[in-house]
Amino acid sequence: MKNITLLLVALSMLSACDFATKHITTNQPIQSEYKMGEQWVWHWERAVDGHVRDEGRDTQKVVRYNGDLGFWNGIDTVLVAKTLLPDNSATPFRDWPLFVGKKWQYESTWENNEGTTGKTAQDVEVVAYEALKVKGGTFKAYKLIYQGIVTNSRGFKGEMTDTWWYAPELKTYIKHINEDGHGVYTNELISYTNATAL
Repeated sequence: MKNITLLLVALSMLSACDFATKHITTNQPIQSEYKMGEQWVWHWERAVDGHVRDEGRDTQKVVRYNGDLGFWNGIDTVLVAKTLLPDNSATPFRDWPLFVGKKWQYESTWENNEGTTGKTAQDVEVVAYEALKVKGGTFKAYKLIYQGIVTNSRGFKGEMTDTWWYAPELKTYIKHINEDGHGVYTNELISYTNATAL
């Protein structure tokens, strides 16, 4: 009888944790949450048929810029406030607030460095809020899956899936996997410097 009682208590606790996770919501970060010196570094690679064809690093650091805070990527700087402007599109990249089970449609038109134009149209769902271990540490993150079609001016049309893990604690993504049928692009956080640690 004692074992049955313990089992019921354990199941009740697991159910409560699951309920809490499903009802966590996260709003878009605001400028006051960013601090001078915060820095994120990601390692990215593009693999085709299991072989890495290209790789590199992306950096984002909070710096002083034009009397305000800016994000510096090693080459250019953009005001933090500019990156936080609300996206009033009916098909935004991120539809705040985030919570498990949320769904929306994302559409974007773009042009690459070679002048090729294109369109991405994907259905998005927040499928989990989970702890994810990356090279930069372990963080609680929303898992968002984007599935749909990409087309371009060269006549290409194909399916594309993007999986993003967004960590509220870090105010950004900690991992991104893109699969387009021709290869796999992976971008993973390898270090985070908190401004309070400086």
